[in-house]
Amino acid sequence: YGRVLKPLTQKAKTVFGIDSSLANIKAAHKYLSRCDNIQLYTMNAVELAFKKNSFDKVICIQNGVSAFHVDPEKLMDESLRVAKKDGLILFSSYSDKFWENRLEWFKIQSEYKLLGEIDWEQTKNGVIICKDRFHATTFSPQDFKKLMSKFDLSYNIEEVDNSSIFCIIDLREC
Repeated sequence: YGRVLKPLTQKAKTVFGIDSSLANIKAAHKYLSRCDNIQLYTMNAVELAFKKNSFDKVICIQNGVSAFHVDPEKLMDESLRVAKKDGLILFSSYSDKFWENRLEWFKIQSEYKLLGEIDWEQTKNGVIICKDRFHATTFSPQDFKKLMSKFDLSYNIEEVDNSSIFCIIDLREC
């Protein structure tokens, strides 16, 4: 609903945000109503309606690589397509060290009925499973390495604040 985009509006001339859910886009419009440098679209992340070489930076953070439930390779392909040749691509997921915090966040969401009851027997090792069939996975550093092995690109994987794992692709170095 735009919580990641708000800080970006303070740093970028124009910010584009997408979500496959119209309800989330509407919530983001409301949340970001005071930001005049943002454009929001209902769109599938693996079928972007943007032209090739459109963006200086392409950002897929807060575990979008897992949360979108799309083929990560297609997601990376599409990110590379819309990034400028000298652009920067950032993907992130959660660190194993952040598991308890992440689990607590999902517990709160479940209590507020934003998602189903957590299946505590199946929830473990970076995977959260709810009784309504919702599931959230995590992309590990090894998963990022496996994904990037399919591309002829240099990249860095960095852990930030014991909470996030970033896969950083600086296309100027490729």
